[in-house]
Amino acid sequence: MKIEFPGSQGVTLAARLELPDGEPGAYAVLAHCFTCSKDGLAAARVARALTTFGIAVLRFDFTGLGGSGGDFGNTDSSSNVADLVLAADHLRERFAAPTLLIGHSLGGAAVLAAKHRIPEVRAVATIGAPADPEHVVKLLGEYRDTIERRGEAEVVLGGRTFCIRKQFLDDIAQRPQAERVERLGAALLVMHSPVDELVGVDNARRIFDTARHPKSFIALDGADHLLTDRRDAEFVAAILAARAGRYLLKRGAAEK
Repeated sequence: MKIEFPGSQGVTLAARLELPDGEPGAYAVLAHCFTCSKDGLAAARVARALTTFGIAVLRFDFTGLGGSGGDFGNTDSSSNVADLVLAADHLRERFAAPTLLIGHSLGGAAVLAAKHRIPEVRAVATIGAPADPEHVVKLLGEYRDTIERRGEAEVVLGGRTFCIRKQFLDDIAQRPQAERVERLGAALLVMHSPVDELVGVDNARRIFDTARHPKSFIALDGADHLLTDRRDAEFVAAILAARAGRYLLKRGAAEK
C-alpha cells in the first residue's frame, strides 16, 4: 500500500505499508540506510518477510531521498529522526501506533534516537548500525575538509552524488547518542555482521555494552552491510519476529 505523509521540512514523504494477510498483530516502522531508500533490497526484503509473521511494516524515504520531496542537502540527523517520528505519528493516526522500530545502518542510529519520542514502542532493532552518527563523518573522508572550509561539498556515495552541508556535520557532533541508548526504555536487538565492510562490528559491541537489559545480540555471519543476499534479509526478519514479538503491543495486551 502506497502512503504519503508530511515530513519534518514540510515536504511530502513517500512510504509503503506492507500488510500481512489478516489483521496485523503489530505495526513497525523501518528506517533505511544512509543515502539509500525504502525500496532498497534490505528494506524491501525485511519488511515483506516480516509480514509473514503477522507484522505490518511502514518503510519510508527520508527527506530528499527516493520518492520523497525536499533537498537532501538541507537534511541532517535531527531531521531524519523527526521524519521517523512523523512516520510513527501517521501510523498512530491512520492505523495503530508502532510498537517496533527497525533501523538499518544510519537508520539504526535514527531509531535509537527517536524511541523516546514514540512512547508506544516496546522493542527496537538495529541492523549494521553505527554506535554514533559520527561514524558517517569518517565515510566522508577527504570531503570533510572541503565541507568544513566551503560550507558544503558534492560527495559521491555508492555511485551517486549528494550535496552535504556543514550543518550535517555540526548536527552530528551535538547528538548525545550514548545517553539515548543507555536510557532506551525498550527491549533492544542488535544485529551486525562480523565482516561488515562499512560499519565495523565493534559498533555493535559499543551499542550492546551501553544499553540496559533486556538486550540481545545476533551475529549475521557472512552478510554484507547492505544485506544483498536474500537469505540474509529473510534471516533478519525471522530473528526479529522471534525476539521482538514477545514485546509487541497485542501480545502484551492479550496476556493482561
